[in-house]
Amino acid sequence: MHLHVENLTMRFGGVVALEGVSLGLDQGEILGLIGPNGSGKSTLFNVVTGFYRASSGMVLLDEEDLTELYPHEITTWGLARTFQNLNLFNQMTVLENVMVGMHARTSAGLRHFFYNLGRVAREEREIRERAREILGEMGLEEHSDEQAKNLPYGIQKRLEIARALASDPKFLLLDEPAAGLNLAETETLQETINQILRKGIAILLVEHNMRIVMNICPRICVLNYGAKIAEGTPSEISDNEAVVEAYLGKRKR
Repeated sequence: MHLHVENLTMRFGGVVALEGVSLGLDQGEILGLIGPNGSGKSTLFNVVTGFYRASSGMVLLDEEDLTELYPHEITTWGLARTFQNLNLFNQMTVLENVMVGMHARTSAGLRHFFYNLGRVAREEREIRERAREILGEMGLEEHSDEQAKNLPYGIQKRLEIARALASDPKFLLLDEPAAGLNLAETETLQETINQILRKGIAILLVEHNMRIVMNICPRICVLNYGAKIAEGTPSEISDNEAVVEAYLGKRKR
């Protein structure tokens, strides 16, 4: 499968947040998306996942146009995301948070609740079992019965990734997953990302921690003022004058 963003433009009134951005991502691949604050990274995430409607351009999954779909519809096509600011259900347990993430993939709707209670009960058992499997894979099983609000911040970040994985995505968009993590938590995050990649899930990674991006992303795309200014390997990006200028300002000659 191939996720392709084609000539994406997003305007908020007279402000152009994205201008003609194109990028592609194959299943099982990781692409780093970097840029200074305000460069359009989170806006791109919001357009791709249906939270914003693009002013122009397209979001394609293979030949399927996702541009006009709502977030819950996009999830059913195999795209999931995390958020820069944690978006957990704080009053729910860890297990319940992951179960919520799985409901986008279940077939038993409201009518089945009234006409086929057995099917609902069976599906709920399967959801609970699969949620426990995901918690085990993410090293969160010991926290399954704790309320999300009581977890340390680093574990909350891991829980949000677990909940995104619960929808069985083919493409996972991670929005600054290392923000606020200490060194040990950051190393665990890198292991988690590599584990996800080994499952064949593609990752689009927005991250300010350049060490993580350079370590795990063989290809990096750079945005500045809503436009793509560079794409290439970590070494190519490090040596790119436009990228250096975007982060450090114009060099004096």
